[in-house]
Amino acid sequence: MGTFDVLKPDEIEQAIEAAGIKKTGMPPGKMIILGILAGVFIGIGGLMLGLVLSETELPFIVARILGGVSFCVGLLLVVAAGAELFTGNNLIIMAVLSRKVTWKAYAKNLTIILLCNFIGALIAVAILFLADVGSINGGATADAFIKLAAAKVSIPPLTLFFKAVFCNFMVCLAIWLATAGRSLFDKLIGILFPITTFIVAGGEHSIANMFLIPMGFIQAYAGNATSELAIAAGEAISIGGIFYNFGLAILGNLVGGAVMVGVVYWFAFHKKGEKGEGE
Repeated sequence: MGTFDVLKPDEIEQAIEAAGIKKTGMPPGKMIILGILAGVFIGIGGLMLGLVLSETELPFIVARILGGVSFCVGLLLVVAAGAELFTGNNLIIMAVLSRKVTWKAYAKNLTIILLCNFIGALIAVAILFLADVGSINGGATADAFIKLAAAKVSIPPLTLFFKAVFCNFMVCLAIWLATAGRSLFDKLIGILFPITTFIVAGGEHSIANMFLIPMGFIQAYAGNATSELAIAAGEAISIGGIFYNFGLAILGNLVGGAVMVGVVYWFAFHKKGEKGEGE
């Protein structure tokens, strides 16, 4: 069972700073492995979202809520099983602001983890494509991935950017709440509501998109669509569109996570007078 004995906000901030020091000091090999694992885990969350959305008879809000709850498995695996996720690692900026981690180490960590998350997401795409998950629900799962991917590469730039800002604002709040929890149940509850909220509202998560869009692309390319709507949607997915989405989603996620949560909560809860290695 869970407990209400959770960390207070100033204790959460200290815990995230300590985690930031540990994350940036991690050996490269370990960082790579855990980064790849996070991409796979988020891909599993993306799989669950696609499976739920394949049930087209569900009312919109019901499908989105169920999809959001199901997607939470990805972040829960990252937090509880152990992995390194680009969007969550935005919060290392708290240790940077306290001069316990350098800007160079922060940028290096985010770059390595981002690339490894992408590799992990593509591994998940390959495994699940070869496992023929698209055929689940009479092929409606393939259609769901294709339509999701087509919608994501067609979002106008400003809208896409702010969808990504909102998304990682909620994801980093989920990490903040999960850090407060002492038990697995506490962490699950901390993750559940913010993540479900961003899914319902259509937020753009760069790492989830590194799974969802290539999965939709490969389903369309392999001709696995079963409806005329999905076949038409597949024609809208291009390599250029894929990287257009990735680029703006990454930038928006950085603003939503590092600035709106990391910087703001550092100013609110950092213990003044603490000295970092650069002071």
